[in-house]
Amino acid sequence: MTLERIEKIEVDATAAIETAPGTAELEELRVRFLGRKAELTTILRGIAELPEAERAEVGAGANRVRKELESLLARRAAELDAAELESQLSSDTIDVTLPGAPARPAGHLHLITRTTRQIEDVMAGLGYRVIEGPEIEHDYYNFTALNHPPGHPARMLQDTFYVVPPGSSAPAPSRKSDRDAQSLPRSEPGGSVWVPDLLLRTHTSPVQVRAMEAQPPPIFVIVPGKVYRRDSDATHSPMFHQVEGLAIAEGITLADLQGTLEQMLRALFGAERQIRMRPHFFPFTEPSVEFDVSCFQCHGTGELSGGERCNLCKGQGWIEVGGAGMVDPNVLGFVEASGYDPERVQGFAFGMGVERMAMLRHGVPDLRRFFDNDVRMLEQFS
Repeated sequence: MTLERIEKIEVDATAAIETAPGTAELEELRVRFLGRKAELTTILRGIAELPEAERAEVGAGANRVRKELESLLARRAAELDAAELESQLSSDTIDVTLPGAPARPAGHLHLITRTTRQIEDVMAGLGYRVIEGPEIEHDYYNFTALNHPPGHPARMLQDTFYVVPPGSSAPAPSRKSDRDAQSLPRSEPGGSVWVPDLLLRTHTSPVQVRAMEAQPPPIFVIVPGKVYRRDSDATHSPMFHQVEGLAIAEGITLADLQGTLEQMLRALFGAERQIRMRPHFFPFTEPSVEFDVSCFQCHGTGELSGGERCNLCKGQGWIEVGGAGMVDPNVLGFVEASGYDPERVQGFAFGMGVERMAMLRHGVPDLRRFFDNDVRMLEQFS
């Protein structure tokens, strides 16, 4: 009778365990069939009270069933754990690409980039093409082809950083010896006399020469990009951004330059802005001018509403913006083989600092704030 009962427990327990729907129900079955108060446990505890002839057979059968049920419970538990984990992963999927809580605000373009693109948009609307060029430039393109021959004093106004080619032990010329070094005859690096040919460009004008070499007239381009000079204070940086423009065709005059500058500056500073051009000197333009825009704080009067002197234009009513002029025939002579005959075509060039334009438009007092990466300052222009 006892053996039959053990077999019945085995059949019932096996069927119940194999069909258990979850881990909670499986735990209840474990307690029911193998717990301290389970029938099988009671049989094992009462073996000593059985007749001696039945003890071995009943004990062996009860232990066999107990071990099989324990093994079956372990297998079923593993199956249920895996199924429940899979179900939980499917229902509780987390998209790790979603923003955190609270969501971080979206970023925005740096003010220098935004100002550059605004200038590009205005000039593109006037028919100009945006081009770029190398920041490490040859002396020829940076100076010589722009009417700065070796020894020209104008080179001293654009002290820059020279690049020593690999394999050369010669140092770049010092600040005091720049002009003298440019007058020396050239030789290979490592020779008795070495004058550096590679430098960090001091303006984006070298790209204008490269563009004329690659394309015959007419040409209308603007050149944005980084430039480098050895200056560092509240209004100057060793690295800054420039946008320069070039227009070469037949019949272009200084009046076309004035109209182009008016259109651009009014788009940037307001439709009521006026511009003026003052005589100046640049080696690569003749005649040369500096151009100003009427002050947008005092509206060109030089005084604020309370009668105080305007602090932005220093009471002048005008704000200096950049330099320009008619391209010097000597510059066109360097690209005459590309179709730029000084007797047939002429044009103008202009340039301005992007940082200065951004400072004027947004009232930033110190150019260095653009490069400090202080989020408190940058977030003001989102």
